[in-house]
Amino acid sequence: MSTDRYTSPLSERYASKEMQYIFSQDMKFTTWRKLWIALAETEMELGLSQDGKPVITQEMIDELKEHVNDINYDVAKEREKLVRHDVMSHVYAYGQQCPKAAGIIHLGATSCYVGDNTDIIVMNEAMKLVHKKLVSVIDELAKFAEKYKDLPTLAFTHFQPAQPTTVGKRATLWLQEFLMDLEDLEYVQSTLKMLGSKGTTGTQASFLELFDGDHETIDKIDPMIAKKMGFENCYAVSGQTYSRKVDTRVVNVLAGIAASAHKMSNDIRLLQHLKEVEEPFEKNQIGSSAMAYKRNPMRSERIASLSRYVMVDTLNPAITSATQWFERTLDDSANKRLSVPEGFLAIDGILDLCLNVVDGLVVYPKVIEKHFMAEIPFMATENIMMDAVKKGGNRQELHEKIRTLSMEAGKTVKEEGKDNNLIDLIAADPSFGLSKEELQSTLQPSLYVGRAPRQVEVFLRDVVNPVLEQNKDELGATAEINV
Repeated sequence: MSTDRYTSPLSERYASKEMQYIFSQDMKFTTWRKLWIALAETEMELGLSQDGKPVITQEMIDELKEHVNDINYDVAKEREKLVRHDVMSHVYAYGQQCPKAAGIIHLGATSCYVGDNTDIIVMNEAMKLVHKKLVSVIDELAKFAEKYKDLPTLAFTHFQPAQPTTVGKRATLWLQEFLMDLEDLEYVQSTLKMLGSKGTTGTQASFLELFDGDHETIDKIDPMIAKKMGFENCYAVSGQTYSRKVDTRVVNVLAGIAASAHKMSNDIRLLQHLKEVEEPFEKNQIGSSAMAYKRNPMRSERIASLSRYVMVDTLNPAITSATQWFERTLDDSANKRLSVPEGFLAIDGILDLCLNVVDGLVVYPKVIEKHFMAEIPFMATENIMMDAVKKGGNRQELHEKIRTLSMEAGKTVKEEGKDNNLIDLIAADPSFGLSKEELQSTLQPSLYVGRAPRQVEVFLRDVVNPVLEQNKDELGATAEINV
């Protein structure tokens, strides 16, 4: 590790080795070489010839394949110092290793043939890894929701106690947003296409020259290259580059995942403050340098922190897409080198953290019950009123009495710091005709969660489990948290 220069925290602290490899130099330049091979093979198979002789031979192709992975970086680096052009430097370096094929490498192509097609291929591979981890997060959340589907807990609107729900039902709200992200990810990935080989302004003029104006043959070039590189199609039209709106769509998907993760992490942080739920905390972990007793939700905080970065990152490809001039300008290049890889590296770290947190999430039922019981007398008042009416009470008069007594009990809790005594106040009022024992029988938490347990069951059965079954081969992703 270099200690005398800047290194990205995304590599050093957050992103996995798998995602880092996808955006590595090795991945990039081996893909360039595979694309040059695909182009040469296509031109050979389509019969490119000069004076009746093939321009490209199988011997040349074999030589190119022999040196796909052993990239002579030193030669390319020295050449780039001289010519100030990365693609031509690597064409030169590849040619040094493949003297027989040197003259046909990159034939008919422009720099974006390797640059843009590689970007698409790399984004596709990165999306596959994101998909795998996102499915595993959904799986872990589903297990959590199932486990706690029946555990009553206070729900909150405006972070004020509201009609109760269950711990599992709350988890389904997180789950549903991640499922939306999965749908968006799968859709955008399904529409991803290669640029193909369309030349300097997208007109394929160079191939018109190479193939003597044979349009039918030229029409076959892009589909053949796409198939060789594992894609179904190329974009039908382009300038020199694929539309930068593609990057916008991809990074928007990442931002959607980040927003869902941020929402979940915020809820967990608030619940940890209430001591109802707690993220994993390791035996030797230090929560605070000054306050040794603290157990800070630092992983959930890191999810929120990285998620903000990804959400803001969407501005980069959007502005880049909007400001491209005509068939191409180069003000996209430096920005793309940062915004797209770092968006993926950050979302990779976020999903690893989500996996780690959800898998180790600790629930404290006794604390949840304590908080619940402190508020339930207020929530039980409607049921109490109905029971009193059945015993002959007047609904309107009882409503006013409950309102008055509730205010009195609230004052006791807030101003005097005492326990909620609403049940005692109602029991002491003969208008209700209910004993304290009868009133306490209405305070069962499970009576107030509505259909929450059933909603969890149906949601998991009808919505989540089919998705998990469809993606069962991807389940089981594990996360290694570096810090």
